[in-house]
Amino acid sequence: MADAAVDILKILPHRYPMLLIDKVIDVVPGQQCHALKNVTNNEAVVQDYSDQKPRYPQTLMVESMAQAGAVALLTLPEFAGHLAFFGGIDQATFNGWAYPGDILDIQVEITKLRQNAGVGVGHIFVADQEICQATLTFLVSPKEA
Repeated sequence: MADAAVDILKILPHRYPMLLIDKVIDVVPGQQCHALKNVTNNEAVVQDYSDQKPRYPQTLMVESMAQAGAVALLTLPEFAGHLAFFGGIDQATFNGWAYPGDILDIQVEITKLRQNAGVGVGHIFVADQEICQATLTFLVSPKEA
């Protein structure tokens, strides 16, 4: 069952400037998350990345996918209140850049989940063009007492 009414701040511990998703469009707990990130000139990482043409760093695109994947995992009832950790990147490809004014359309599908570890495949699109794809590994912490 999909749930679009997700409060990111209640799920992820990240806050500005490291919260890298702005809105969850749709989530199927334990399976997938569709989120958006608005790239703006107001972000220091965009301003500092290049003197020639400000753009969103590709490494942060991967982190945006990881945060969306964490939302997919942490909306599972058994992981409510836990923390998700980004465990690794495999097969990341970049086919473009995101610039101020672009909206990152982030889609992550959890392809494997065993106990407290999972693997997901993430894609980022800008204006229907895929600019980033990666396979991500996640670990979910035990709940603190």
